[in-house]
Amino acid sequence: MKLSRRTFLGSTAAMLALPNFGNAAVNRLTASEISAQILPSGQPQTDMLGFNGVSPGPEIRVKQGEAVRVQFQNSLQEGSAIHWHGIRLNNAMDGVPVMTQDLVNPGDTFDYSFTPPDAGTYWYHSHYISYEQVARGLYGPLIVEEQSPPDVDHDITAVIDDWRVERNGQLDDDFGNRHDMSHGGRMGNFARAILSKTQVQAGDRIRLRMINAATARVFPIKLNGLEGNVVALDGMAVSQPLPLSNLVLAPAQRMDVIVDVVGTPEIVFASRDGDYLLRSLSVEGTNTERTKSDIPALPQPDLTKPNLKGAQKLTMKLQGGAMGRRHGGDDLWALNDVSGLPSKPFGSFKAGETALITLVNDSSFPHGMHLHGHHFQEVNSDGSLGNYRDTTLVEARQSQIIACVFDNPGRWLFHCHMLGHQAAGMKTWVAVA
Repeated sequence: MKLSRRTFLGSTAAMLALPNFGNAAVNRLTASEISAQILPSGQPQTDMLGFNGVSPGPEIRVKQGEAVRVQFQNSLQEGSAIHWHGIRLNNAMDGVPVMTQDLVNPGDTFDYSFTPPDAGTYWYHSHYISYEQVARGLYGPLIVEEQSPPDVDHDITAVIDDWRVERNGQLDDDFGNRHDMSHGGRMGNFARAILSKTQVQAGDRIRLRMINAATARVFPIKLNGLEGNVVALDGMAVSQPLPLSNLVLAPAQRMDVIVDVVGTPEIVFASRDGDYLLRSLSVEGTNTERTKSDIPALPQPDLTKPNLKGAQKLTMKLQGGAMGRRHGGDDLWALNDVSGLPSKPFGSFKAGETALITLVNDSSFPHGMHLHGHHFQEVNSDGSLGNYRDTTLVEARQSQIIACVFDNPGRWLFHCHMLGHQAAGMKTWVAVA
């Protein structure tokens, strides 16, 4: 569904009136039906799903190396589970029903416990009927702080999403729409960024953590009124800070920037139909103590370097969809001619083994391919290794090579994070011994 200025934008004042999410200490996440103010203030509330009565769910914030212990209480009328997206954790805690745990049925609980090894921006979300439960709002941010965080005046989380909303404020409930699934996925007609804080001073230095929680939409992003650099992608620090240009967030991807306030800060969706304000921050006063300085790189992740010479080489074809070629699967989408989880893994690896995987998008739509339990490096066109990611965007009719050291034992899901594509066949798994 196309966004338009009429359906998409409220006034700046209305956008500023929208609520933010909390970050109180969390040791239980209760999934339930909620009502939330997604549309601008004064318009109807929306019946959704949420954690602890809100969507996004409460921000969980811990220090690197600090244990996360959360009891999940399912108060929905259907099963669910929580996936801790981007965390290199024990396989049993990954939150994927059938693969890593039993489904948490209505009224039941499940105790999650893990220690995040990497600082960065992550998130948690349902991994059961996720094309619907995530679209209804069952997700939240998970922030792992460095032992020595960078010098900033504010650390702000921005969760970006879109919703397909009817005139009465309710979500269009046709979540299993096969037309959506066979095309780009479920696109909303209203979008915004939900912030943990909305007021700053001129001259402040901000760490802005952006999370794309949408089930299908790719967000090209522009940041107005801010100067600085990209410092992390998908939770992992980049080797050198990157310029604030050509910023793109595919579903499930995250991006950290450290920026100085030089005007009115705005997060803008740069769509083909024009620029749309997702959220702005109000500027009150001036920071007279902050001295402008270069933005240093964050501490680099402690990950094993890939052994490219001894790497196992694999190819994954992303097939199907509208205007796609025929494939051997039995659903709308397939990976290597197989729809849905195969009985045998796409790849089997010894712990510590490197793989070079060529993702070949043989379809007419982009796909955000997400690997559980690991980070990988995108291989640049010159053969050099790029930055670490856990989700890579493979454009239509394009290819992307990734290099991954499979050092986390278990059965790990590998799927498209356009969640309708996943539901219609685009998922597989890898085994690490």
